[in-house]
Amino acid sequence: MFMNSKTDQLKKEILRLLRAPKYRPLDKVELGKALGRRSSEKMGLNDVLRELEHAGEIARIRKNRYVLPAEADLVTGLLHVHQAGYAFLAREKPGQQDLFIAAENTHTAMHGDRVVARITRDEEYARRKGGSARPEGRIIRILERAHDTIVGTLQQTRNFFYVVPDDPRIVHNVYVQVPPPTPLPRPPARGDKVVVKLETWESRHVNPEGSIVEVLGRSTDPGVDMLSIIRKFHLPLEFPREVIEEAEQIPETVDASMWEGREDLRDQFIVTIDPDDARDFDDAINVERLEGGGWKLGVHIADVASYVQPGSALDREAVKRGNSVYLPDRVIPMLPERLSNGVCSLKPDVDRLAHSVFIQFHRDGRARSARFAKTVIRSARRLTYREAYAILKGRPNDQLGERLHVAWELASMLRRKRFEQGSLDLDFPEVKVRLDDEGKPVLLERIENDESHQLIEEFMLAANEAVARELKNRLIPAIYRVHENPEPEKLADYRELVLSYNYKAGDLTQRTELQRLLASFRGKPEEQALKIGLLKSLKRARYVPQPLGHYGLAKTNYTHFTSPIRRYADLVVHRALGDRDSARRGRGDMGAMASIAEHISATERVAAEAEIESVKMKKLEFFQRQLDAKDPQVFRASVLEVKNFGLVVELPDVLLTGLIHISSLTDDFYTFNQPQRQLIGRQSRRRFSVGDELRVYVARVDVFKRQVDFALAEERPAKSTRRRR
Repeated sequence: MFMNSKTDQLKKEILRLLRAPKYRPLDKVELGKALGRRSSEKMGLNDVLRELEHAGEIARIRKNRYVLPAEADLVTGLLHVHQAGYAFLAREKPGQQDLFIAAENTHTAMHGDRVVARITRDEEYARRKGGSARPEGRIIRILERAHDTIVGTLQQTRNFFYVVPDDPRIVHNVYVQVPPPTPLPRPPARGDKVVVKLETWESRHVNPEGSIVEVLGRSTDPGVDMLSIIRKFHLPLEFPREVIEEAEQIPETVDASMWEGREDLRDQFIVTIDPDDARDFDDAINVERLEGGGWKLGVHIADVASYVQPGSALDREAVKRGNSVYLPDRVIPMLPERLSNGVCSLKPDVDRLAHSVFIQFHRDGRARSARFAKTVIRSARRLTYREAYAILKGRPNDQLGERLHVAWELASMLRRKRFEQGSLDLDFPEVKVRLDDEGKPVLLERIENDESHQLIEEFMLAANEAVARELKNRLIPAIYRVHENPEPEKLADYRELVLSYNYKAGDLTQRTELQRLLASFRGKPEEQALKIGLLKSLKRARYVPQPLGHYGLAKTNYTHFTSPIRRYADLVVHRALGDRDSARRGRGDMGAMASIAEHISATERVAAEAEIESVKMKKLEFFQRQLDAKDPQVFRASVLEVKNFGLVVELPDVLLTGLIHISSLTDDFYTFNQPQRQLIGRQSRRRFSVGDELRVYVARVDVFKRQVDFALAEERPAKSTRRRR
């Protein structure tokens, strides 16, 4: 505590010195003298300067002299590189516009690096220029590399070997030595997927260099594609031995001695509803009608906190992972299988420990009371979404059917009320990639957000909100799920996108106008593209130790409580809700909560990127297999955009965007009509416009660029077309 106070005091002195009107840039030795200290090492000056620089509060300029960033037109932030080479710097201070970085000004920074940039054209310049002008900058220093390794494919010229990174946003190939300096179990060969450890890279005019540290296998071998993603995102495959040993000490069944102090709900009709392929079940529900109207909802969540103690090996590994990661061919769990698929999973007909939320609702859907309790339950049925949907669409003819229909009465009421209160409809369908025994994609299955999904969603939202309100009212330090209000400038840019699709759009900072707009393109071919555009305009949801509200859900208080098997945030919330001493400890836990919240927000982003990229990779492989079949399947497509080089289309059944190149339209010579945004045939006068429904098949797959080209099905040879019909 003394050291923290001493460090904080030194930081204040440094910042006070740099803010002084007559301050001139000093190096660390000169700073030490100016602060009246003889030894910069003893006073910890080097460490403090490093911390301040890393936090973006000070910056180094030429000759390692320190200044306040604003004084030298410097900004810090994360770099987002486009595969074309240019980049954007997301500034760390809220409300500031992203900085455009031309390809020649990126220095040696790579995608995801934390960097310092000098502003070369500021916002005022951009406003004077108007139109598409924007603030620009130039990278002058890399504060922190996002990764020290990259994954790619080994290639060879006559004179040297190099690795082509899998990530197209890393635009430079990496020179490597073969055989590598450190011998490997298998020597790398051309065409292998490899992991390369990067060496220091100081000049953009020469390619980066590195050493091969792992050979993953031939790029075409089964499983190598997913292993490449695992290595690229640094996902852990194995649990440390001490974690496995600790998990093995946990009994596989719930002993009666563990029921002490818990409510016994084993006689209640409680069910789980999950995806067909789910293996861990961490939430269960039951709903009853109340006399005089209204409902009583019970949400029962696996009591993981009773098995994973703070500071244990299991806990340390769980917080390190932050969350489970779901790839098409496997799950990388946050907790070992003995817990995640075993004693913590709410399987039917077995006793399980739970943390339950009981909410009573008025007949109009308003919550009138909430109660929380440690319980022991026994799930009566394990339903899939498919089974639950079939029951909801039929007439109830048994206890299960009657219970589910009563549950949907409440869920539909809550859903309608949520949207009346301003919640945004940002639900997306999901595409499941079904694999064969070798991991090859054989089916792309679209999963709709139907009533069975909505039923569970509404009950989980209600439980999360009730828990957040309870934690806030009791002043218990915890972690909240927040989604802050969007920046007006981002919404203004999104409005321009909407107008380009010929939709009317008013002031999108007004929630009702945004809701109206979302409703106006529901079910239209461009719905997916416009929803994704809106998501990019909104801030990203994250975890923080303060209840800042959730913009998308239109909720003042919100947290994550319902998935402690797969999210560490939920485990923290379970502990906070069940710990009666938390309020007395008060704000002393806030620093630790903030640190955990920042970390698990980062692991969540990594998991999301890995999951999206792995699904995209399997979709590309699916279409490559279609192409190899010589008689590929015909898909329906919708035209999203019309360009002078072709039609940008989306396949709604597989949620994939691709291009029909103008050169593949062989029935006529097509010209681009800019005002009408159409391709028009010179002889036939045939027109292609936004919203057109087409039939297409795959024509080309570019795995490296993550792109698929399609062709019109009517352009196929007659024999193949007739046979399909």
